[in-house]
Amino acid sequence: MQRRLNGWLLAGIATVFGIATPAVMAAEQSLYTAETQGEFDGPAEYFTGKVHVKMAFPANEVAHYSGAFVTFEQGARTAWHSHPAGQHMIVTQGTALTVTRDGKVLAFHPGEAVWCPPDVDHWHGATANAAMTHFVVTASDAQGKNVVWKEKVSDKEYQAALQTK
Repeated sequence: MQRRLNGWLLAGIATVFGIATPAVMAAEQSLYTAETQGEFDGPAEYFTGKVHVKMAFPANEVAHYSGAFVTFEQGARTAWHSHPAGQHMIVTQGTALTVTRDGKVLAFHPGEAVWCPPDVDHWHGATANAAMTHFVVTASDAQGKNVVWKEKVSDKEYQAALQTK
């Protein structure tokens, strides 16, 4: 009870003096249940092979990033793209490949993460013989844009990445 009273007192003082504190700024936590989050198959316009996206949480007015689990069946991959405000990718199952325009290939595994800086052209996907799931945290720029899609990755580009991993 004393802790609650101290919190109210602090919030009242902060309000009077115009000071923002966590007690004042945080209205309440938000729960995103599994049933309320969207999921969809990756559109053929932006993906090669079967890809499934299950949203975990949306961006909001404070946190300008969203999270999703993305599962790529074997051989599946994104088109070339970039993220105006960057993206973190954390593998939860299988082996992920990510490739940049300069031909650098990174293979990463469960528990490993990759940061893709803003505006770096890249693609990512599964290996040719196993599915892969990664959790992505994708930031949005000031205009709310989080991805810029480009042309599809050719079979030749994909095969070259497999050879260098």
